[in-house]
Amino acid sequence: MASQIYNSLGQDLLYIGDDRDNTVKRFDALTGNFLGTFVNGHLKDPRGLIFDREGNLLVCNQNVDKKKNGNVVKFNGQNGKYLGDLVPSKGNGAPFAPRGMVLSSDNVLIVADFQGPTNNPGEIRAYDGTTGAFLGNFDYSAFSGEFYPRGVVIGPDNLLYVSVVNFSTGLGGSVLRFDLDNRMFHDVFVESNSENDLQRPEGLVFDPNGNLYVTSFRSVPTNISATDKILVFKGGTGEFLDKIDLDLVGIGQPRAFAQAILFGPNGKLFVPVTGNGPDTGSVRRYNDDKTFDVIVPAAFAKGPLGSPWYLTFGKTNPATLAYDDEAMG
Repeated sequence: MASQIYNSLGQDLLYIGDDRDNTVKRFDALTGNFLGTFVNGHLKDPRGLIFDREGNLLVCNQNVDKKKNGNVVKFNGQNGKYLGDLVPSKGNGAPFAPRGMVLSSDNVLIVADFQGPTNNPGEIRAYDGTTGAFLGNFDYSAFSGEFYPRGVVIGPDNLLYVSVVNFSTGLGGSVLRFDLDNRMFHDVFVESNSENDLQRPEGLVFDPNGNLYVTSFRSVPTNISATDKILVFKGGTGEFLDKIDLDLVGIGQPRAFAQAILFGPNGKLFVPVTGNGPDTGSVRRYNDDKTFDVIVPAAFAKGPLGSPWYLTFGKTNPATLAYDDEAMG
């Protein structure tokens, strides 16, 4: 990966899309020190972020309320300069509402297109990672549920994992698996139930042990036992293992939820917080024992992020979203 996505000392950087002002902001990956706005312009509701293998930053851009499809925008990894639309909003196979995104080892860009016009089901779309040419959609016809995909990641088993929500009720959800070679539905890996309380999943990432972490949201505001949280499932089996509650339990308590999550330096889990509470705009860094420190202060404490969504590091693998501590700057 190109050295420009690190700092002058070869140390890693953290990039976070801010939905409040439609920017991408840059931070020191170890200290959380704010290093300024990296991308300002050509974005309206930024979502998924990854670096391609040339060191360019790719951003899923939803274009909400702009009366056109979403697109995937390319920026210079050194200075944030706009390099054009890799997947234009008027091109063949343009995504209507792109969210999560990965770039496979064979240079196929895979984008979760959350929904179609007039709330129709979404798609998983594939593009050439260099030219942006549309390669086709994944086939989910064998899945019997509602298909509204939000997050994607390629797992240790080389299957594509996709988080989907139930649009009609706003409750529950699933994590599905797809074969990369034929782009066909493989199986349901995790389904919402009373034990795991999986609700409207989005961000998903594997830890160094191969277990899957998934963001999950309160079922309904009147459920006094509901929390916004991160759920942990055993790799290979989907067995529910654990959860990390992100906010307090109870009606009227402020919310702190995460749209996307990533593992970063030293095996820590990085969680940008949105919601309606005092932690909104902060970035937490979790340890294995669920304790955390705050490396980017909340908006109310004059932190730079208003509504952080997706994130990436310079050393994030664009296919697996795994963090590579050994990557060289």
